[in-house]
Amino acid sequence: MKLHTLKPAEGSTKNRKRIGRGTGSGHGGTSTRGHKGAKSRSGYSSKAGFEGGQMPLQRRIPKFGFKNINRVSYKGINLDTLQELVEKSNSAIIDFDLLRSNGLVSKSDLVKVLGRGELKSKVEVKLHAFTVSAKEAIEKVGGTAIIL
Repeated sequence: MKLHTLKPAEGSTKNRKRIGRGTGSGHGGTSTRGHKGAKSRSGYSSKAGFEGGQMPLQRRIPKFGFKNINRVSYKGINLDTLQELVEKSNSAIIDFDLLRSNGLVSKSDLVKVLGRGELKSKVEVKLHAFTVSAKEAIEKVGGTAIIL
């Protein structure tokens, strides 16, 4: 073993820029921060979206439309899905709890029955909303559509 053959242990050193360790390091003095200004000082943090005084992107892009704060959004469940559920569960009543226990909706959802597919079984459906075609299809096979 000789002094010129010594090397640090594997993984013990890091290949990173060592800042603020004197002029010999090449990154001393201003520590790669440049001269003056907010970014050169300790404790600097900019607002999200700040672009150095340039008009930020969120303000440059044109705005249009509006969000209706009173909007009621429903989770749509089709008749063919209800038919599969009836066959799977052998239940004559389809309600929110049955849909939730089968993982079709989450607890905060409002459910609207949509008219795709067909219903072959006579069932009582108790949910939040129905399309006209879905209500007709349920009543055509002798079932009932009850709005919660």
